[in-house]
Amino acid sequence: MYRTALRNVLAHKGRLLMTALAVMLGTAFVAGTMVFSDTIGKAMRDSNSTSYSDVSVQVVDRAAGSAASARQKGEDASAPLTDATVQQLAALPGAAGARGVVSGFTGVADRQGNLIGQVWSARGANFAPGQDGKDARYPMAEGQGPKNAKEVALDRRTADKAGYKVGDTVRVAANGPVIEAKLTGVFTTDDPVVNTGGTLTLFDRATAQQILLEPGQYSSVVLTAKPGTSEDALLAQVRPKLPTGGRFDVETGAKLKADDQAMIAKGTDNLRIVLLVFAGISLFVGIFIIANTFTMLVAQRTKELALLRAIGASRKQVTRSVLVEALLIGAASAVAGLLAGIGIGAGMRSLMGAMNENMPTGSLVIAPATIVVTLVVGVLVTVLSALLPAVRAARIAPVAAMSSGDQPASQKSLMVRNTIGALFAAGGLALISYGASTGNDSGRLPVGAGAFLALIGVFVLLPLLSRPVVALAGPLLRGLGGTPGKLAQQNAVRNPRRTAATAAALTIGLTLVSGLTVIGTSVGATVDRAVTSSMKADYIVSVANGMSLSPQVSEQIAKTPGVAASSPVTTAAGWKLNDTRQEINGLNPDGFEQLLDVKLTSGSAAALGQGQLLVSQDVATKSGVGTGSTMTVTYPDKSTGRLTVGGVYEKGGMLGSVLLANSEIAKHESKPYTADVLVKGKDGATAGLKQALKDATGANPVIEVKSKQEVRDDFSQTITNVLNIMYGMLAMSVLVAVLGVVNTLAMSVFERKREIGMLRAIGLDRGGIKRMVRLESVVISLFGAGIGLLLGCFIAWAINGTLKSSLTGLTTVLPYGQLALFLGLAGLVGLVAAIWPARRAAGLDILSSIKTD
Repeated sequence: MYRTALRNVLAHKGRLLMTALAVMLGTAFVAGTMVFSDTIGKAMRDSNSTSYSDVSVQVVDRAAGSAASARQKGEDASAPLTDATVQQLAALPGAAGARGVVSGFTGVADRQGNLIGQVWSARGANFAPGQDGKDARYPMAEGQGPKNAKEVALDRRTADKAGYKVGDTVRVAANGPVIEAKLTGVFTTDDPVVNTGGTLTLFDRATAQQILLEPGQYSSVVLTAKPGTSEDALLAQVRPKLPTGGRFDVETGAKLKADDQAMIAKGTDNLRIVLLVFAGISLFVGIFIIANTFTMLVAQRTKELALLRAIGASRKQVTRSVLVEALLIGAASAVAGLLAGIGIGAGMRSLMGAMNENMPTGSLVIAPATIVVTLVVGVLVTVLSALLPAVRAARIAPVAAMSSGDQPASQKSLMVRNTIGALFAAGGLALISYGASTGNDSGRLPVGAGAFLALIGVFVLLPLLSRPVVALAGPLLRGLGGTPGKLAQQNAVRNPRRTAATAAALTIGLTLVSGLTVIGTSVGATVDRAVTSSMKADYIVSVANGMSLSPQVSEQIAKTPGVAASSPVTTAAGWKLNDTRQEINGLNPDGFEQLLDVKLTSGSAAALGQGQLLVSQDVATKSGVGTGSTMTVTYPDKSTGRLTVGGVYEKGGMLGSVLLANSEIAKHESKPYTADVLVKGKDGATAGLKQALKDATGANPVIEVKSKQEVRDDFSQTITNVLNIMYGMLAMSVLVAVLGVVNTLAMSVFERKREIGMLRAIGLDRGGIKRMVRLESVVISLFGAGIGLLLGCFIAWAINGTLKSSLTGLTTVLPYGQLALFLGLAGLVGLVAAIWPARRAAGLDILSSIKTD
């Protein structure tokens, strides 16, 4: 029986080609994912391994530079890290030395005024020379370290990227005005920020403190232990010297390094999981192809299997024979997939390096686990997919099988199948509807479970659904193809199980694609409304990395020619209203109505200028207040007061939940967080005003000036980028689905070659045969895609329902144009998939096709 199985594989290798490709692609995705994630993880760990080589103990001040922030968190704001702290820690018996570190965001402009690198990886620090005038952390390759506020040093990669030389003038900025300084030195460093493509700017100590923190403050202190003193022993000496209040994080260098390595491992693990999910989808799609292929092979070899039974083969032997075929195909395909996956991993590493030239690199990592998992997954998926066809093969009675080439499914089996499918689908749809009705994240689990059940139910019901759905396409098929169109319709519904198995692969892909598209479009439209619906301002000025804008920026903008009104949008996050913590947004009353469109249900916007609150309808309802009511306010310093509600407005998007005049917030917040500055131009949004605003910020590379449309476009682009990544990862499963259509049609052509020969004999030409096969492929593809679109939209509607509590005003938006495009592409997929089977069918010899085997 084993020799028979091997001969069958060799005899039908052409028919099994697409199955082998499907398994190979799925396992290649698995192997490529594991190779890529292991390689990137190792490269990042190696790059980060020297980060704490000179650190025995590190003390980090979480509230450095923001006393207000510290008070809001309940931390001790009166005890920052200062020179006195550094000296005290340096005097510890186990400390060989201590240095104060200043660190914070700093962007560097190139010669065209654009930011070098990414905003999230732009950092500034203090140059801390020893008695020899050198800082061991940053050895100078050229020049010397900065000594005053008009000097800076840059890392080698940043200087080379911008073409800066020692002596050049460099423009740098944090969240305030641009600083023009002389480049006095270019240094080398193994700092992970630089190694991963970031920029590092060094200032002298006083300038770094002034720009990045507060005068006299440090963000952290690094201690080096004396020989013979362990890091843990030094840590025990440091803790008692620090004020209580939970403001400081104190860790050993070994613990910090271990934490960083664990964070890198977690990040790569998360990346691996995401990619493996999509690889699993490809393999899941492949299951339908494998099962369909073996089902058709068993049907085509009915007489052969019956003969084996007649000469003494048992049912177990027939079953094992089919499973051995699957095992051989799975093993060969998995090995090919492993080799292809190694290539995919190397390609992904090269692509990542091309997208970010400073991405850590290293040798390709092919772990034993990658080899084992890939081979086991490939074999198991293939064998398990062939199990049901193998069992069916063993159940064929020898006499009945030899007298008939096909064993139609009994009415009873179809009835049982439809009943099970209906129960699964109904249960799944009920769970999805229940989850959507909750309106919050508690409904996500029911929606997820319901989506799984509904998908299984739909798969089971696809044979039942295929007849009426394909029948609807009958008039169109006859109109497009005449007699070949009619034959295509009849062929598509002749074997509902086969049609369903072929269409199911596309159903999975279109369910995911349409669901993601609807969710992305809905979220994008909601965010767009939230941000721009209440905005009358022509421009928004903000820091690219979300930091607080310097008060000087809003002052400069207000003085800019062409500005009719402007206002910083500040935030007071540590306040309580009626004992409930509430984020309060601050605005200038004088330009309020020019900058924002506020829909008041009661009260007046003028109340803002009288020191009164404006609250949203949600806050008013929850707090039981209205216009004229008073609310008790608790400030960050624990003092209390009372504020009058001067008006109630509808949900206001960027307005937030509570509004107060900036002047009132300033009484209790010395440095409130300033997210944006809203600007209204005298002549509207003009190119001249935008340039004037940029000039007012000193052409700061980290400050963005955006119109309402540009804000909208940015949100739209973000959603589009996410969707494109998802589409790219789903492309493999769609490709596998295409192979499934090709495989089914090709085998179906072989199965029906006598019928095709008869059609040719009675006058149907080669063109008609091709049209028949192509239209059959298109109608099956459109059937699977249409079911997938409907299911995907329904699941997306339910998921949107669970997001309503976290995204106010979220409604489901159906992008009809994109959905129609997906349906059209599915039809194109069917047309392309039919090219080879159609040519094969049209090329069959008439006499050899109709003769008796």
